[in-house]
Amino acid sequence: MHRRTWSAAAAAAVALAVSMSATGAAVVRIALDWTPNTNHTGIFVAQDAGYFAEEGLEVVVMEPGPTVGLQLVAAGRAEFAVSMQEEVTMARSQGFPAVSIAALYPHNTSGFAAARDRGIESPADFAGRRYGGWGSDLEDVMIRTVMAASDGDADSVQQINMGTLDFATAVRRNVADFFWIFYGWQGIHAQLEGIDFVYIPLADLAPELDYYTPVIVTSERLAAEDPSLVSRFLRALARGCVDAAARPDEAAEALLRHAPELDRALVIASQRWLAGQSVLDIGVWGRQDPAVWRRFAQWALEGGLIDQAIDPVAAFTNAFLPSGAASP
Repeated sequence: MHRRTWSAAAAAAVALAVSMSATGAAVVRIALDWTPNTNHTGIFVAQDAGYFAEEGLEVVVMEPGPTVGLQLVAAGRAEFAVSMQEEVTMARSQGFPAVSIAALYPHNTSGFAAARDRGIESPADFAGRRYGGWGSDLEDVMIRTVMAASDGDADSVQQINMGTLDFATAVRRNVADFFWIFYGWQGIHAQLEGIDFVYIPLADLAPELDYYTPVIVTSERLAAEDPSLVSRFLRALARGCVDAAARPDEAAEALLRHAPELDRALVIASQRWLAGQSVLDIGVWGRQDPAVWRRFAQWALEGGLIDQAIDPVAAFTNAFLPSGAASP
């Protein structure tokens, strides 16, 4: 992700006009960050199980288009969006009042990966190699951060923008030597495709890289003016996500009903793996640690990902979670 230009004017123009369905339920929209996948299964489980309906909500799931979720939230075209901590941090540095209201997983589930025959076992082996990614500032700073620990020369890494090419295909085509992947989807897919690879979790490399991705976001205005709506939405979503973690095979079927174009074997294997990364306690689900936000915000500022510091504690809140835990 390159730096985005977030419009404070657009953010100020948010119109709170939650419509009502014929049944009297409040219609709310959540914009996905990508096409439907197992990061989103909790939403569909909550829909199918009637959890949203029990909270008086009718939820419309919006798939991604030219406009990203945070911008839809700003324009009043979505009440909620699936985003990531890095996106929220960058947006807030430009005055965009997005706030993270829940983390879908307690730890970062992404990391670097390389075909085993490349002999890459740690960031010390990145020097002089080809990195396949999306050409973002974030990736460059991540690589520099993890290589600095071994005094590696990050400038010797050749960075290749491979667009939307998936990890398994990129390995087969010899596009690059190492990649940044979300293990729960791309890693599982590569395993099913018979790719033998080494995986190095970001969470194991540096504390500041163990950040929240994905997160659920809303606008500060909606959070302030309709806190009941936000709480009801998260209460239902939490139940869906906890159910997905407790019964991953059933959850996989829920996702496949909504996205039948997905590969069944991949969805089931991915859902099972993510169940091990999730929490089963609804009183803990979604909670965000201020230390995680502080570390990442400082790292982003020092790395030049943002031009001005943000208040990291204002970028998220735990106040709407089912546990009722207020933000520190």
